[in-house]
This record gives sequence, C-alpha cells and structure tokens, in this order.
Amino acid sequence: MRLLLLEDDGVLAGSVVEAMRCAGYAIDWVRDRCEAELSLCDETYDLLVLDLGLPGDAGLDLLNQYRTRGGRVPVIILTARDAVQSRIRALDVGVDDYLIKPFDLEELAARVRVLMRHRTSLAAQVCAHDGLLLNLVSHEASLHGVALDLVPREFSLLRALIEEPHRVFTHRELLGKMYGPDDAIDSNALEVHVHRLRQKIGAERIVTVRGIGYRLRKLT
Repeated sequence: MRLLLLEDDGVLAGSVVEAMRCAGYAIDWVRDRCEAELSLCDETYDLLVLDLGLPGDAGLDLLNQYRTRGGRVPVIILTARDAVQSRIRALDVGVDDYLIKPFDLEELAARVRVLMRHRTSLAAQVCAHDGLLLNLVSHEASLHGVALDLVPREFSLLRALIEEPHRVFTHRELLGKMYGPDDAIDSNALEVHVHRLRQKIGAERIVTVRGIGYRLRKLT
C-alpha cells in the first residue's frame, strides 16, 4: 500500500512518515498543493493524508478539485480546526476520516488500516479509470461524478475495457463479453455499440487499433 502525505510542517511530516513506514506502508511526502496535484495525477496512491491547515484553504481546495474530477482515493485530514462546521465542510467535500492535532501516531496508523480494509472490500465491486467509475453491483456508471445512462451491453463493453485499460481487445473478445453463446449477433454490432458508447463518454476515450480491436485511452 502506498500513501501520499501533504503536510507543510517538516517536524510533523517526519514523524508521520516514520510511523507509516514502521507500520509497513510506503509513503511519499509533499509540502504544497502543486506537488500534491502532480503526484495525484499518477493515480498510484491508495490513500491521501492531507493537512487541512495549509495557507488559503489550499488543502480543502485540492480535495474538492480531486473529488470533482472523479478521484476516489480515501482521504484522512489532519486539522487543528475542531469546530463542528469545519469538520462538516470537510466531510461534505469528500473526506473519509479526520484527526484533530495533536494526535497519536498509533491512532493514525489504526485509521489508515480501517480505510485500507474498506478500500480492499470495495475494489472488488468498483472499476475506476480516468474519471470513469463502474459499480459492478448496482450496474451504475459515471464520468467525473456525472451519471451515465448505459444500456446493459454498453455497460458490459465499458467494463471489459476498463478492467484492463492498457490492453487491446479483439472484436471477438469484446463480443464474447457482451453477448451470450446463443445470442444472434449482427455483423456490425460491436461497431454500433462502440459508436454509442463514444457518444456518452467521449469519442477520444476509445481508441481503434486497426486490424485488431479497441482499447481505452487515458486523457488526464
């Protein structure tokens, strides 16, 4: 598991980094919003530990922007603001948990473990890629938080592509994901579904690999 810490206090950051590494986590530390934004673009983190007390509400603004564009990584905030309204505001933006400074490092490690267990449980039910989110239980889909109206075969097509976003799928493989063995399949069925899905998620997100099939493209 890999964590990202955004904290401008070097002493506190050093303590958190040491505690998380002792708990078995890999952790990267950044000092400001710009560094955090660049790091989050990699989409390789399992949890963000965020100082809410950065100058100019930068921490809360970063979180709001991250959630708006579809970021799903759990977030724990570290804050000296113990007012109820401050905590409510943070929860409304998309915080998963918070600790009020000063806090115990063992408690932080425990809260990280809880969120990691929850994330592992949800991972089997949700597929996410570049702002796209599929709930495999409810069969709901969204793009940057906006619901997508997908018919079942469009959902199955997108699910196949999103589960292995760097792989090129052949026509036969994708049809096998969308249709049963006894279904009648029109000769241009896949092209029709790809065209309709492109209209809903953006044509540039699905790449045609001539002579082979299709794959997803990451835009951000």
